Amino acid sequence: MLARTGVPGDLDRLIQQLAHADDSTGSVIPADAWRDDEALYLQLDLPGMDRSTIELTTQQHTLMLSAERPSPIPADARPVLTERPTGRFTRRLALSDVLDTAATEAAYDNGVLTLRIPMAAHAKPRKIAISGVVPRQLTS
Repeated sequence: MLARTGVPGDLDRLIQQLAHADDSTGSVIPADAWRDDEALYLQLDLPGMDRSTIELTTQQHTLMLSAERPSPIPADARPVLTERPTGRFTRRLALSDVLDTAATEAAYDNGVLTLRIPMAAHAKPRKIAISGVVPRQLTS
């Protein structure tokens, strides 16, 4: 799972849990994930999928992916060997609330879907200016 409320450092441990994400079809869509100070990156293998069949949505810090690969075997043919999975594939990943899912960018090239999900502004480190003036204390 990639979900947890917390600072960006929590994502390192959560990325390791990616393989345990919910997969309702039994066919796992292989994925790699990494992050830097600006974003989380995901790459998911979708070989043989037409871009028009890929659906990617986010809702309440959950990423939902579905895609379809039709069988290349004609309906009136007798299959001799069928090792490549066909049909609809889905994957759900819970994402951390430190990610700005509304700004997700996606690209599909050579059977690989690449996502860039930036860190939310509130999760990025901020430098606090220090003045030479002592703050006033509240008195009772």
